[in-house]
Amino acid sequence: MRSVIFRSQLKPLKASLFVNGFNNFTCNNNYKLRRNHTNAPSPLSILSEDEQFFKETVRKFSQDQIAPLIKKMDKEHRIDDELVKKLFENGFMAIEIDQEYGGSGSSFMSSTLTVEEIAKVDPSVSVLVDLQNTLGNNVMLKVGNKEQKEKYLPRLAQDTVSSFCLSEPSSGSDAFALKTTAKKDGDYYYINGTKMWISNSDIAGVFYVFANTDPSKGHKGVTCFIVERNQEGFSVAKKEDKLGMRASGTCVLHFDNVKVHKDNIVGEIGEGYKIAITFLNEGRIGIGAQMVGIAQGCLDHTIPYTLERKQFGSRIFDFQSMQHQIARAVTEVETARLIVYNTARLVDAGLPFIKEAAMAKYYASEVAGKVTSVCIDWMGGVGFTTDYPQEKFYRDCKVGPIYEGTTNMQLSTIAKFIKKEYEQ
Repeated sequence: MRSVIFRSQLKPLKASLFVNGFNNFTCNNNYKLRRNHTNAPSPLSILSEDEQFFKETVRKFSQDQIAPLIKKMDKEHRIDDELVKKLFENGFMAIEIDQEYGGSGSSFMSSTLTVEEIAKVDPSVSVLVDLQNTLGNNVMLKVGNKEQKEKYLPRLAQDTVSSFCLSEPSSGSDAFALKTTAKKDGDYYYINGTKMWISNSDIAGVFYVFANTDPSKGHKGVTCFIVERNQEGFSVAKKEDKLGMRASGTCVLHFDNVKVHKDNIVGEIGEGYKIAITFLNEGRIGIGAQMVGIAQGCLDHTIPYTLERKQFGSRIFDFQSMQHQIARAVTEVETARLIVYNTARLVDAGLPFIKEAAMAKYYASEVAGKVTSVCIDWMGGVGFTTDYPQEKFYRDCKVGPIYEGTTNMQLSTIAKFIKKEYEQ
């Protein structure tokens, strides 16, 4: 229980000393504090030189290489093959992979900035980049053994998309009720089952497959296996026809006695649960960055319109009611951004971040839904057409409260931490 001392509880003399002492400290030290500001923690929104360079590079790439392909990819339900190659060539698919393996050797914060910038232009492409960095690459970087790293990290850095295969037809939020099994026979395991809602699976070459090696142990039997796309018995089936994120492939996967050597186990037998939870927590920060990017991108396309469009002899922006709506939206987006940035900084600092990650995903998803909706309102009739990008941002953000843990799951996680903090 935290103790609180009210000023009225202090004796007059002590209260005077308290106030005067604090005032004296402030007067004597404010100048010094300001002069020595370089020793103070940096504001969350102030980026390092490397981070700023990364952000500007991604922004230019997105405008030059992604923007011209948005409508084509959305219509075809597929990310352009040449664009995928360029994402690899520019290092955006291997941000945290060490340089010795062909990666950029940068930080989680740089990954976060990259996802946000791409999402401002095309959220579907940001899904590809986000999942490659926060899930696929990081699982191998942090859990893979030496041989696995040497075999797979150069591929993941240069030309191979990865896919994280956890969800099944009967296990969504209750992910570890999965029914896919891996039966041991000598040095091999035979995987049988079906995965569903698997992002990037249409173009992936490497798959992290979660299967239960001992169903009697429940989630403690879940193990992570590496499966290659061309392995016998493995097939990528139906691609979902989705409301949004249409260029990002989401498919059903079938495993029919897929033979996997024990050397392709990531971590240890029964550690799949721990691996999935750990990296999905990091992945939620990436989703938060996506949602911030979507909201900001939508504002960037909408606010200039309100400064040009005139009604009743005045620009739409100049009506006070519009100014208040716009100010509220911009404030909410900035708030979401700061939560996301703070959580990414916690990851890079090696500090606990699970509660903050849940907050980032939950809040940024809520803000993106709200902001994209009002942007369509501000655009009027044209906002309801596909001639303008607002409708796509609106469609794309709808998945935010759903994938990588629903909003209700995030709120339950946050509440669990709040309870723990106040029961101590």
